[in-house]
Amino acid sequence: MNRRRFTAGTILLCLLSAFAVLVARATPQTEGVTDIDPHKAFGSKNAPVTMEVFSDFQCPACKTLFTSTNRQLMDNYVSTGKVYLIHRDFPLPMHAYSRIAARYARAAAQIGKFEPVEQVLFQNQEKWEQTGDVDGTVASVLPAAEIAKVRALVKGGTLDAGIDKDSALGQLYRVSQTPTTVFHSKGQTYPFAGVMTYDMLKQFLDQLLSQK
Repeated sequence: MNRRRFTAGTILLCLLSAFAVLVARATPQTEGVTDIDPHKAFGSKNAPVTMEVFSDFQCPACKTLFTSTNRQLMDNYVSTGKVYLIHRDFPLPMHAYSRIAARYARAAAQIGKFEPVEQVLFQNQEKWEQTGDVDGTVASVLPAAEIAKVRALVKGGTLDAGIDKDSALGQLYRVSQTPTTVFHSKGQTYPFAGVMTYDMLKQFLDQLLSQK
């Protein structure tokens, strides 16, 4: 019993400490969130909280965040109008195929297929990072006509500009690792680097939403 109490108390203390760090790092939001690709943003633009997630498809921690929190976040906060969720590309130089994956995901977004491509890239991350077969991974979830459109967009060479814009924005936020989530609420900006469990995310979002 004492051990259980200690464990629960320790977890609560960690959560409170994490919230304290987020609040302490809050900075004035001088302008609204800009340069949003509507194909890679979900929910209502008028939601009280905006979340920008700077992510790298080849990053294991980004996969963990996606697989452990994304569905619940979408169901409980995005689809209910509480959170406007924006995916930002932040491919790290150490990952050989992350920029290629970002190009394919961005191309898929332009034809309305970002969600299935994002899912297959994260779920099969270990496979394509060993082989470099991003194309085959994406093709596994798209019909022939759609993967042809995606390939044409990738070959067109116009997608890097958007990726570079996201990366430059991340540098303004001083993003140094992925995933990094930047929360915007009531004129304040709260950056959080690393994986946030859904329970922790829920408590923080509820805290932001309860503020007057």
